[in-house]
Amino acid sequence: MAKHIGIVGVSPEGSSICYRTIGRRSSEIPDPAQRPAITLHNLPFSSYVEAIKADDWPTVGAMLRDSATVLQKAGADFCVLPDNATHHALQLAEAGSPLPFINMIGLVADAIEANQCKHVGLIGTKYVTFGSTYQTMLGLRKIKLHVPDEADAIAIDRIIFGEAIYGRVRPESIELVNGVVEKLASKGCEAMILGASEATNMLNPRQLRLPLFDPVELLAEAAVAHATQTAEVA
Repeated sequence: MAKHIGIVGVSPEGSSICYRTIGRRSSEIPDPAQRPAITLHNLPFSSYVEAIKADDWPTVGAMLRDSATVLQKAGADFCVLPDNATHHALQLAEAGSPLPFINMIGLVADAIEANQCKHVGLIGTKYVTFGSTYQTMLGLRKIKLHVPDEADAIAIDRIIFGEAIYGRVRPESIELVNGVVEKLASKGCEAMILGASEATNMLNPRQLRLPLFDPVELLAEAAVAHATQTAEVA
């Protein structure tokens, strides 16, 4: 029997993207009896935003752990966290958590290393762009991370919080984000990390010349693989 997947939600839109992605991958398993159960728990997104703005990572970790506890009671065997910024508090959440987490950032770093990329770009919220979410793990692997300049980072942050988290992104915003990615490509980036759960709604991949690393896709693949016993938790 497949293991039960628990999704610790942060942004409702990002959480729903992860849920749909895991659901699609699960539906591709030929034997219905081997398809995993999936449970999602989401505390109010505004509570996370307030704690992050206050640089209160212990509270972020406690909220993630609270969701893991709810998921454990619902029958989940392990957790996934499809949110980039709150991975900064993952170690705090894991301390005392009743369930193990799959580390999404580690999956991205593994994929980049496997593809032998040495220079990668990153788009996301300001907290991810200028924080240590990806910088530390990639730096340890001697992978150079390139981020947008401050003006572009602020513009992308505004699009994420003003549009993408509500599931609607204006065409002009998509063009802006695509332009930022192209700027990073012109600086020597070999690939791009989509460092926001909603980033797929903010881009037109057909207009881009860089391969994309989508953390939520990688996380969904790993979650289904682990649930069906073909992978180990990172």
